[in-house]
Parts: sequence; structure tokens; C-alpha cells
Amino acid sequence: MSQEKNNALVIILILGSLCTLSPFATDMYLPAFPVLAAALHTSTAKVALSMSSYFAGLAAGQLVYGPLLDRFGRKLPLYAGLILFSVACLLCLPANTIQWLVMIRFVQALGACAAQVAAMAMVRDFFPVHETARIISLLILILGVSPLLAPTVGGFVAAHFGWQWIFIILAAVSLINLALCHWFLPNGLPANPTVSLRLGPVCRNFLKVMKDPQFFTYSLSGSFAFSGLLVYVAGSPILFMEVFHVSTRVFGMIFAGLAVGFIGSNQVNVLLLRKFSSEQIFLFSLVATCPLALFFLTGAFCGWFGLWSTLVLLFIILSVLGLGFPNAAALAMAPLEDNIGSASALLGFLQIGISGLASASIGFFDSHSMLPVVLVLAVTSWIALAILWIGKKRIPSLRFVEEKGAAPVVH
Repeated sequence: MSQEKNNALVIILILGSLCTLSPFATDMYLPAFPVLAAALHTSTAKVALSMSSYFAGLAAGQLVYGPLLDRFGRKLPLYAGLILFSVACLLCLPANTIQWLVMIRFVQALGACAAQVAAMAMVRDFFPVHETARIISLLILILGVSPLLAPTVGGFVAAHFGWQWIFIILAAVSLINLALCHWFLPNGLPANPTVSLRLGPVCRNFLKVMKDPQFFTYSLSGSFAFSGLLVYVAGSPILFMEVFHVSTRVFGMIFAGLAVGFIGSNQVNVLLLRKFSSEQIFLFSLVATCPLALFFLTGAFCGWFGLWSTLVLLFIILSVLGLGFPNAAALAMAPLEDNIGSASALLGFLQIGISGLASASIGFFDSHSMLPVVLVLAVTSWIALAILWIGKKRIPSLRFVEEKGAAPVVH
């Protein structure tokens, strides 16, 4: 039993490491926005579009890797994605226009999303379905290394060595992940040659998954709720460095401090799951977030909030959002038996795609105020609650199905 627990710990740590790749690619990058804007002769808001293109690449890549993970097994597509990410990082180095950076960041995300999709699929490979929400919360605890360290490291690297070194470090992190997966990560479910890669069957698989009312409701509602986090991430350089004029160093400290709320609430979720269901916790997170976001929007419009009040409100909102994400993802995946890779990809596509569209609106506003960030945060929260309220009417009862052929890890 002790050996099985050790194996489970190793798997969780590696999957968590894979999950940190994409957040590192965004969080290390944030403090360099002003430096990049000056180097590329553009505005900080326009640099934020390269973040939105990254989210778009993450979303698009999900739909590619899902069928590949089912057809060829977990590792081969994962290796290909990690290599693509590393190459794209190096292609960012000669960027001299914002257009080039926006394009290459899209390609970079196509590689990074392989790690994200594979990690989510392998949670279902190695752990029982009733443990999914708890394992996702543990992965988010590991993922917390990114917002706690990456902005500070990114700001230091950009200031002392140049923004190009951020991408060199990211390429190295990707290759380290590749080595860890090759040497220490089990294979997961084997390749399934019966899975077709033709467009028609692939689309039918995605459609089959989307027709499940439980998946549809919780993936879509959870995606709109999750978009609030990425709207905050994309808008944080404008919010803190332009509106409140904090330094790069202070920005890193603020970003890390606010991340504690999101990460901490995910760990509180592990404790709450002992007494409450994922359904109850997710509903609470939305019911709490919506009025808070509306109050935040009203205050931003009326000019009520300074730096400290903004920090307090954001900390509370991000903490409540942190309760919702793992439970929505677990409830969406729970009723599925087949095509888990495709389902994981579709879940990621919805999460990142909706978040990318929401965060892109900040760049298109080209505003130097907090209002666009808070407006989008409020709108997406209320949409999430509406989808859940309408969708639950189509779900007679929640289903929880163990995946056929999975090899759960005892822990």
C-alpha cells in the first residue's frame, strides 16, 4: 500500500508539473508587458492581445490533441506538444512587431495545450472518478507555484536580462517536463487504433459528448465562471501597473498574494468535499460570485475603490471562483465512459476558448481603466449562473461512471 501511495504521489506531481507549463507561459510574461510595449512600439493593451492569441491557441489545440490522445495513447501526442512549445518559445526571440508575437504565441499555445489535455485525461486514467475533484484540487495546489513565483521571476529576468530570456527559460521548462514524463510517468490508457482521426468521426465524437446534458451544463457553466480568472490574469498589468501605477516588483507581490486566494480555496475544497457534494459547492461559488462581481462593477463605475479595496474584492472573488472550477470539471467528466481524451479536450476548448474571447475584449477596449476588466468579470459570472440554472432542468439526476479499462491508483 505504501508503494502504491508513493506511485500516486509521483503521478500527481508530474501531472501537476504539466499543468504548470501554460500558466508559467502567461504568468512569467505579464510583468514584461511594459518592456515589450516599449520594445515593439505599441501599447500595453495591444500587448495583451498576444495573451488573447495564446488563449485562442490553447482552445484550438485542445480539439486536435483530444482525438490524438485516444488514438495514439497519452505519451506520443504529449511529447509532440512539448517539443512544439519549446520550438515556438525560441521563435519568439526575434520578434520585432506585435503581429509576429501574437502569431507565434498562438503556435506556442498549440504546443502547451498538449500538456493540459493529457494531464486531465490521465487523472481519469489513474484515479477513481469519485476522487477526480480532489485530485484536480491537488493539481491546482502544485499549479500555484506559477502565480506565486513566475511574475517575480519574469519581472526580474525582463529587467536584468531582457524579455527574450523569459522564452528561453520556458523552453527549458518544457524540455524538463518531457524528460520527467519519459522516465517517470506511466503510460495510462493504451492506444486505441479504432479511434478515427477523420474530420467526420472526430466531430461526431465531440457532438456525442456535447449531447450529454450533464457534460454540456457543467462544462459550459464552469467555463464562463473560469473565464473570470483569465480575464483577471490578462487585465492585471493594466489594472495594477497603469491604473494604480505599481512597480514591476510590487505587481509580482500583488499577483502572488491574490493567487493565494484562488489556490487556497482549491485546498479548502478538498475539505469541503468531505461534507458537501461537488454540485453543492459549485452552486455556492456562482451564487456568491455574481453579487460580488455586480458590486465590484458598480463601484468601479462610480470610482469608489482604491488599490486596497480593489485588492480585497479581487481576493474574495478569486477565492470563491477557486471553489467552483475543480467541481465543475469533475461533474462534467463524471458521466462519460468512452472518448475521455476527446471529452477532456472539449472541456479545455470551452474553458480556454470562452476565456480567450472574454479576455480579448480587454485588449480591444484599449482602455487604461479598470472598468473593462470588472465589466467582463461580472457578465461572465452571471452567464455561468444562468446556464447552470437552465441546464439543471435537463438533468434528471447526476451520473458518475468509472471509465472502462482504467487502472485506478490506490491512495
